[in-house]
Amino acid sequence: MTDSSGPIDHFWAVVPAGGAGTRLWPLSRAGVPKFLLDLTGSGRTLIQGTLDRLGPLTAERVLVVTGVAHRDAVAEQLPGLNEESIVAEPSARDSMAAIGLAAAMLERRDPDAVMGSFAADHVITESGVFRETVRLAVEVARDDLLVTIGIDPVTPSPAFGYVHLGAELPGHPGAFRVRAFVEKPSVHMAREYLASGQYRWNAGMFVVRPTVLLDLLAESDPTFATTLRDIAADPTRLDELWPTLPKIAVDHAVAEPAADAGRVAVVPASFGWDDVGDFDSLAELLGATDRAFPVVLGDEDQVRVVHGTGLVVPGSGRMVAVIGIDDVVVVDTPDAVLVTTRSRAQEVKRIVAALQETGRTDLT
Repeated sequence: MTDSSGPIDHFWAVVPAGGAGTRLWPLSRAGVPKFLLDLTGSGRTLIQGTLDRLGPLTAERVLVVTGVAHRDAVAEQLPGLNEESIVAEPSARDSMAAIGLAAAMLERRDPDAVMGSFAADHVITESGVFRETVRLAVEVARDDLLVTIGIDPVTPSPAFGYVHLGAELPGHPGAFRVRAFVEKPSVHMAREYLASGQYRWNAGMFVVRPTVLLDLLAESDPTFATTLRDIAADPTRLDELWPTLPKIAVDHAVAEPAADAGRVAVVPASFGWDDVGDFDSLAELLGATDRAFPVVLGDEDQVRVVHGTGLVVPGSGRMVAVIGIDDVVVVDTPDAVLVTTRSRAQEVKRIVAALQETGRTDLT
Protein backbone atom coordinates (compact mmCIF):
# COMPACT_ATOMS: atom_id res chain seq x y z
CA MET A 1 0.00 0.00 0.00
CA THR A 2 2.66 2.54 1.08
CA ASP A 3 6.30 2.67 2.12
CA SER A 4 6.46 0.86 5.45
CA SER A 5 10.03 1.60 6.44
CA GLY A 6 10.51 3.50 9.67
CA PRO A 7 8.63 6.31 11.39
CA ILE A 8 6.57 8.79 9.36
CA ASP A 9 8.15 12.23 9.01
CA HIS A 10 6.41 14.83 11.21
CA PHE A 11 3.70 12.37 12.26
CA TRP A 12 2.37 12.79 15.81
CA ALA A 13 0.05 10.43 17.67
CA VAL A 14 -2.57 12.09 19.85
CA VAL A 15 -4.13 9.68 22.37
CA PRO A 16 -7.27 10.94 24.15
CA ALA A 17 -7.51 8.97 27.40
CA GLY A 18 -10.78 9.85 29.08
CA GLY A 19 -14.11 8.39 30.12
CA ALA A 20 -14.96 5.90 32.84
CA GLY A 21 -16.37 3.00 30.79
CA THR A 22 -19.50 2.66 32.93
CA ARG A 23 -20.69 -0.42 31.00
CA LEU A 24 -17.61 -2.26 32.29
CA TRP A 25 -18.38 -1.63 35.98
CA PRO A 26 -17.21 -2.85 38.46
CA LEU A 27 -13.90 -3.40 36.65
CA SER A 28 -13.81 0.11 35.23
CA ARG A 29 -14.36 2.97 37.69
CA ALA A 30 -14.01 6.73 37.62
CA GLY A 31 -10.68 6.36 39.42
CA VAL A 32 -9.46 3.45 37.28
CA PRO A 33 -11.04 3.78 33.80
CA LYS A 34 -10.85 0.99 31.27
CA PHE A 35 -7.84 2.34 29.39
CA LEU A 36 -5.74 1.64 32.51
CA LEU A 37 -6.86 -2.01 32.62
CA ASP A 38 -5.55 -5.16 30.97
CA LEU A 39 -8.77 -6.44 29.38
CA THR A 40 -7.14 -8.82 26.92
CA GLY A 41 -5.04 -10.96 29.26
CA SER A 42 -1.93 -9.85 27.36
CA GLY A 43 -0.17 -8.32 30.35
CA ARG A 44 -0.50 -4.85 28.76
CA THR A 45 -3.22 -2.32 29.55
CA LEU A 46 -5.27 -0.82 26.74
CA ILE A 47 -3.32 2.45 26.75
CA GLN A 48 -0.03 0.56 26.74
CA GLY A 49 -1.24 -1.49 23.79
CA THR A 50 -2.23 1.70 21.97
CA LEU A 51 1.26 3.15 22.25
CA ASP A 52 2.81 -0.20 21.37
CA ARG A 53 0.97 -0.08 18.03
CA LEU A 54 1.82 3.53 17.32
CA GLY A 55 5.48 3.47 18.38
CA PRO A 56 6.92 2.31 15.02
CA LEU A 57 5.15 5.21 13.28
CA THR A 58 5.92 8.11 15.58
CA ALA A 59 9.55 8.04 16.74
CA GLU A 60 8.20 8.97 20.22
CA ARG A 61 6.17 11.93 18.90
CA VAL A 62 3.16 11.36 21.18
CA LEU A 63 0.72 13.50 23.14
CA VAL A 64 -1.58 11.77 25.62
CA VAL A 65 -4.49 13.94 26.75
CA THR A 66 -6.04 12.71 29.98
CA GLY A 67 -7.85 13.97 33.05
CA VAL A 68 -5.82 15.54 35.82
CA ALA A 69 -6.96 12.73 38.15
CA HIS A 70 -5.36 10.11 35.89
CA ARG A 71 -2.17 11.89 34.95
CA ASP A 72 0.03 10.10 37.48
CA ALA A 73 -1.38 6.67 36.60
CA VAL A 74 -0.80 7.32 32.89
CA ALA A 75 2.76 8.44 33.58
CA GLU A 76 3.37 5.31 35.65
CA GLN A 77 2.08 3.02 32.91
CA LEU A 78 3.97 4.87 30.16
CA PRO A 79 7.41 5.52 31.71
CA GLY A 80 8.94 6.14 28.29
CA LEU A 81 7.01 9.39 27.85
CA ASN A 82 8.47 12.65 29.06
CA GLU A 83 6.46 15.10 31.16
CA GLU A 84 5.58 17.31 28.19
CA SER A 85 3.99 14.35 26.38
CA ILE A 86 1.16 14.00 28.92
CA VAL A 87 -1.40 16.81 28.87
CA ALA A 88 -3.78 16.94 31.83
CA GLU A 89 -7.15 18.53 31.14
CA PRO A 90 -8.69 20.12 34.26
CA SER A 91 -12.14 18.65 33.56
CA ALA A 92 -13.86 16.47 30.95
CA ARG A 93 -15.12 18.59 28.05
CA ASP A 94 -15.53 15.87 25.39
CA SER A 95 -13.27 15.01 22.49
CA MET A 96 -13.20 18.29 20.55
CA ALA A 97 -11.57 20.15 23.42
CA ALA A 98 -9.04 17.38 24.11
CA ILE A 99 -8.06 16.76 20.50
CA GLY A 100 -8.26 20.46 19.66
CA LEU A 101 -5.87 21.39 22.46
CA ALA A 102 -3.37 18.83 21.19
CA ALA A 103 -3.76 20.28 17.70
CA ALA A 104 -3.11 23.80 18.95
CA MET A 105 0.01 22.66 20.77
CA LEU A 106 1.34 20.78 17.73
CA GLU A 107 0.55 23.69 15.41
CA ARG A 108 3.07 25.74 17.38
CA ARG A 109 5.57 22.95 17.96
CA ASP A 110 5.81 21.52 14.44
CA PRO A 111 4.41 23.53 11.51
CA ASP A 112 4.73 20.47 9.22
CA ALA A 113 2.95 18.13 11.61
CA VAL A 114 0.26 15.62 10.71
CA MET A 115 -1.55 14.29 13.75
CA GLY A 116 -3.55 11.11 14.20
CA SER A 117 -6.06 10.80 17.02
CA PHE A 118 -6.44 7.26 18.39
CA ALA A 119 -8.48 6.44 21.50
CA ALA A 120 -6.59 4.89 24.39
CA ASP A 121 -9.22 2.23 25.12
CA HIS A 122 -9.67 0.36 21.84
CA VAL A 123 -8.34 -3.10 20.98
CA ILE A 124 -6.81 -3.56 17.53
CA THR A 125 -5.45 -6.76 16.08
CA GLU A 126 -3.21 -7.07 13.00
CA SER A 127 -1.00 -4.18 14.01
CA GLY A 128 0.90 -4.29 10.73
CA VAL A 129 -2.27 -3.71 8.72
CA PHE A 130 -3.19 -0.91 11.12
CA ARG A 131 0.13 0.86 10.57
CA GLU A 132 -0.08 0.56 6.77
CA THR A 133 -3.59 2.04 6.94
CA VAL A 134 -2.32 4.97 9.02
CA ARG A 135 0.50 5.57 6.53
CA LEU A 136 -1.99 5.99 3.70
CA ALA A 137 -4.18 8.22 5.87
CA VAL A 138 -1.19 10.49 6.57
CA GLU A 139 -0.43 10.81 2.85
CA VAL A 140 -4.03 11.88 2.20
CA ALA A 141 -4.04 14.28 5.15
CA ARG A 142 -1.02 16.12 3.72
CA ASP A 143 -3.43 17.32 1.00
CA ASP A 144 -5.27 19.32 3.69
CA LEU A 145 -8.13 16.86 4.10
CA LEU A 146 -9.56 15.52 7.33
CA VAL A 147 -9.13 11.75 7.10
CA THR A 148 -10.98 9.09 9.04
CA ILE A 149 -10.30 5.36 9.15
CA GLY A 150 -13.37 3.27 8.38
CA ILE A 151 -13.47 -0.26 9.78
CA ASP A 152 -14.84 -3.03 7.56
CA PRO A 153 -18.04 -4.04 9.39
CA VAL A 154 -18.18 -7.72 10.26
CA THR A 155 -21.76 -7.63 11.58
CA PRO A 156 -24.75 -5.31 11.07
CA SER A 157 -24.15 -3.70 14.45
CA PRO A 158 -26.47 -0.93 15.67
CA ALA A 159 -23.90 -0.04 18.35
CA PHE A 160 -21.62 1.97 16.05
CA GLY A 161 -21.89 4.98 13.79
CA TYR A 162 -21.11 4.48 10.11
CA VAL A 163 -19.18 6.28 7.36
CA HIS A 164 -20.77 6.44 3.90
CA LEU A 165 -18.12 6.08 1.19
CA GLY A 166 -18.13 8.26 -1.90
CA ALA A 167 -15.87 8.29 -4.95
CA GLU A 168 -12.25 7.17 -4.82
CA LEU A 169 -9.79 10.04 -4.32
CA PRO A 170 -7.69 10.87 -7.39
CA GLY A 171 -4.02 10.21 -6.70
CA HIS A 172 -4.73 8.16 -3.57
CA PRO A 173 -5.75 4.60 -4.45
CA GLY A 174 -7.57 3.03 -1.54
CA ALA A 175 -8.92 6.33 -0.15
CA PHE A 176 -12.39 7.73 -0.77
CA ARG A 177 -14.42 10.86 -0.22
CA VAL A 178 -16.87 10.72 2.68
CA ARG A 179 -20.46 11.33 1.67
CA ALA A 180 -21.71 11.50 5.24
CA PHE A 181 -21.32 10.27 8.79
CA VAL A 182 -24.35 8.26 9.89
CA GLU A 183 -25.54 7.95 13.48
CA LYS A 184 -26.11 4.53 15.03
CA PRO A 185 -28.74 2.87 12.81
CA SER A 186 -31.39 0.25 13.45
CA VAL A 187 -30.39 -3.36 12.86
CA HIS A 188 -32.48 -3.32 9.67
CA MET A 189 -30.65 -0.28 8.31
CA ALA A 190 -27.29 -1.71 9.38
CA ARG A 191 -28.02 -4.84 7.33
CA GLU A 192 -28.74 -2.65 4.31
CA TYR A 193 -25.48 -0.77 4.87
CA LEU A 194 -23.50 -4.00 4.87
CA ALA A 195 -25.29 -5.32 1.79
CA SER A 196 -24.47 -2.14 -0.15
CA GLY A 197 -20.73 -2.37 0.54
CA GLN A 198 -20.61 1.43 0.78
CA TYR A 199 -20.44 1.83 4.56
CA ARG A 200 -17.76 1.36 7.19
CA TRP A 201 -17.85 1.55 10.97
CA ASN A 202 -16.83 4.93 12.37
CA ALA A 203 -14.12 4.13 14.91
CA GLY A 204 -13.42 7.78 15.74
CA MET A 205 -9.88 7.74 14.34
CA PHE A 206 -8.92 10.99 12.61
CA VAL A 207 -5.72 11.97 10.79
CA VAL A 208 -5.26 15.63 9.90
CA ARG A 209 -2.87 18.54 9.86
CA PRO A 210 -3.39 20.48 13.13
CA THR A 211 -3.98 23.79 11.35
CA VAL A 212 -6.59 22.21 9.10
CA LEU A 213 -8.48 20.81 12.10
CA LEU A 214 -8.48 24.13 13.94
CA ASP A 215 -9.44 26.09 10.84
CA LEU A 216 -12.36 23.73 10.21
CA LEU A 217 -13.46 24.28 13.81
CA ALA A 218 -13.14 28.04 13.38
CA GLU A 219 -15.63 27.98 10.52
CA SER A 220 -18.42 26.95 12.89
CA ASP A 221 -17.08 28.24 16.22
CA PRO A 222 -14.27 30.79 15.85
CA THR A 223 -14.17 31.51 19.59
CA PHE A 224 -13.59 27.82 20.36
CA ALA A 225 -10.62 27.64 17.98
CA THR A 226 -9.18 30.92 19.21
CA THR A 227 -9.39 29.84 22.84
CA LEU A 228 -7.57 26.58 22.12
CA ARG A 229 -4.81 28.52 20.38
CA ASP A 230 -4.67 30.98 23.30
CA ILE A 231 -4.11 28.10 25.74
CA ALA A 232 -1.37 26.65 23.57
CA ALA A 233 0.32 30.05 23.36
CA ASP A 234 0.17 30.53 27.14
CA PRO A 235 -0.33 27.24 29.05
CA THR A 236 -0.58 29.15 32.35
CA ARG A 237 -4.09 30.17 31.23
CA LEU A 238 -5.31 26.56 30.98
CA ASP A 239 -7.28 26.59 34.24
CA GLU A 240 -8.77 29.99 33.40
CA LEU A 241 -9.87 29.26 29.83
CA TRP A 242 -10.64 25.54 29.87
CA PRO A 243 -14.07 25.85 31.59
CA THR A 244 -15.21 28.22 28.82
CA LEU A 245 -14.81 25.57 26.10
CA PRO A 246 -17.95 23.87 24.73
CA LYS A 247 -18.63 20.22 25.53
CA ILE A 248 -18.91 18.64 22.10
CA ALA A 249 -17.49 15.64 20.26
CA VAL A 250 -15.08 16.18 17.38
CA ASP A 251 -17.50 14.29 15.11
CA HIS A 252 -20.24 16.87 15.62
CA ALA A 253 -18.01 19.93 15.87
CA VAL A 254 -15.86 19.29 12.79
CA ALA A 255 -16.18 15.94 11.00
CA GLU A 256 -19.86 16.03 10.07
CA PRO A 257 -19.96 19.62 8.72
CA ALA A 258 -16.65 19.08 6.93
CA ALA A 259 -18.03 15.94 5.27
CA ASP A 260 -21.04 17.91 4.08
CA ALA A 261 -18.58 20.32 2.46
CA GLY A 262 -16.66 17.50 0.75
CA ARG A 263 -13.51 17.96 2.85
CA VAL A 264 -13.32 14.56 4.56
CA ALA A 265 -11.73 11.39 3.22
CA VAL A 266 -11.89 7.82 4.50
CA VAL A 267 -9.36 5.00 4.29
CA PRO A 268 -11.20 1.68 4.64
CA ALA A 269 -9.38 -0.76 6.90
CA SER A 270 -9.54 -4.51 7.37
CA PHE A 271 -7.75 -4.93 10.72
CA GLY A 272 -9.63 -6.26 13.72
CA TRP A 273 -11.08 -3.51 15.91
CA ASP A 274 -13.18 -3.41 19.07
CA ASP A 275 -14.04 -0.52 21.35
CA VAL A 276 -14.77 -2.97 24.21
CA GLY A 277 -18.00 -1.16 24.94
CA ASP A 278 -19.51 -3.67 27.36
CA PHE A 279 -19.05 -7.16 28.79
CA ASP A 280 -20.71 -8.80 25.79
CA SER A 281 -18.13 -7.15 23.57
CA LEU A 282 -15.36 -8.20 25.95
CA ALA A 283 -16.63 -11.78 25.99
CA GLU A 284 -16.64 -11.85 22.19
CA LEU A 285 -13.15 -10.38 22.10
CA LEU A 286 -11.87 -13.08 24.47
CA GLY A 287 -13.42 -15.88 22.44
CA ALA A 288 -16.39 -16.78 24.66
CA THR A 289 -18.81 -17.30 21.79
CA ASP A 290 -19.41 -20.95 20.82
CA ARG A 291 -17.34 -22.24 23.75
CA ALA A 292 -18.77 -25.01 25.93
CA PHE A 293 -17.48 -23.32 29.09
CA PRO A 294 -16.90 -19.71 30.19
CA VAL A 295 -13.82 -17.74 29.26
CA VAL A 296 -11.96 -16.51 32.35
CA LEU A 297 -10.19 -13.17 32.51
CA GLY A 298 -7.89 -13.62 35.49
CA ASP A 299 -6.88 -16.55 37.67
CA GLU A 300 -8.60 -19.67 36.33
CA ASP A 301 -7.92 -21.48 39.61
CA GLN A 302 -10.47 -19.17 41.24
CA VAL A 303 -13.32 -20.37 38.98
CA ARG A 304 -15.34 -23.60 38.96
CA VAL A 305 -18.05 -24.24 36.38
CA VAL A 306 -20.66 -26.95 35.93
CA HIS A 307 -22.53 -26.63 32.63
CA GLY A 308 -22.17 -22.92 31.98
CA THR A 309 -20.92 -20.51 29.32
CA GLY A 310 -20.05 -16.84 29.14
CA LEU A 311 -17.45 -14.69 30.90
CA VAL A 312 -16.11 -14.82 34.45
CA VAL A 313 -13.72 -12.24 35.89
CA PRO A 314 -12.41 -13.29 39.32
CA GLY A 315 -10.72 -10.50 41.19
CA SER A 316 -11.42 -10.70 44.91
CA GLY A 317 -9.51 -13.84 45.85
CA ARG A 318 -12.78 -15.70 46.45
CA MET A 319 -13.82 -18.79 44.56
CA VAL A 320 -16.45 -18.10 41.86
CA ALA A 321 -18.77 -21.01 41.03
CA VAL A 322 -21.18 -21.09 38.08
CA ILE A 323 -23.74 -23.86 37.65
CA GLY A 324 -26.11 -24.29 34.72
CA ILE A 325 -26.14 -20.72 33.36
CA ASP A 326 -25.44 -19.94 29.71
CA ASP A 327 -23.97 -16.65 28.48
CA VAL A 328 -23.49 -15.46 32.05
CA VAL A 329 -21.29 -12.53 33.05
CA VAL A 330 -19.81 -12.66 36.54
CA VAL A 331 -17.38 -9.95 37.65
CA ASP A 332 -16.07 -10.32 41.19
CA THR A 333 -14.11 -7.46 42.75
CA PRO A 334 -13.20 -6.79 46.39
CA ASP A 335 -16.09 -4.36 46.94
CA ALA A 336 -18.71 -5.26 44.32
CA VAL A 337 -20.01 -8.27 42.40
CA LEU A 338 -21.82 -8.05 39.06
CA VAL A 339 -23.97 -10.90 37.77
CA THR A 340 -25.77 -10.44 34.46
CA THR A 341 -26.02 -12.01 31.03
CA ARG A 342 -24.27 -11.08 27.80
CA SER A 343 -27.60 -10.00 26.28
CA ARG A 344 -28.22 -7.51 29.12
CA ALA A 345 -24.65 -6.20 29.32
CA GLN A 346 -25.57 -2.75 28.01
CA GLU A 347 -27.71 -2.20 31.11
CA VAL A 348 -24.75 -2.21 33.49
CA LYS A 349 -24.60 1.57 33.10
CA ARG A 350 -27.99 1.74 34.87
CA ILE A 351 -26.44 0.26 37.98
CA VAL A 352 -23.72 2.91 37.91
CA ALA A 353 -26.33 5.65 37.51
CA ALA A 354 -28.35 4.26 40.42
CA LEU A 355 -25.27 4.12 42.65
CA GLN A 356 -24.45 7.73 41.82
CA GLU A 357 -28.01 8.86 42.51
CA THR A 358 -27.94 7.24 45.94
CA GLY A 359 -24.59 8.75 46.85
CA ARG A 360 -22.53 5.55 46.54
CA THR A 361 -19.80 7.28 44.57
CA ASP A 362 -17.28 5.21 46.53
CA LEU A 363 -18.30 2.32 44.28
CA THR A 364 -18.30 4.15 40.96
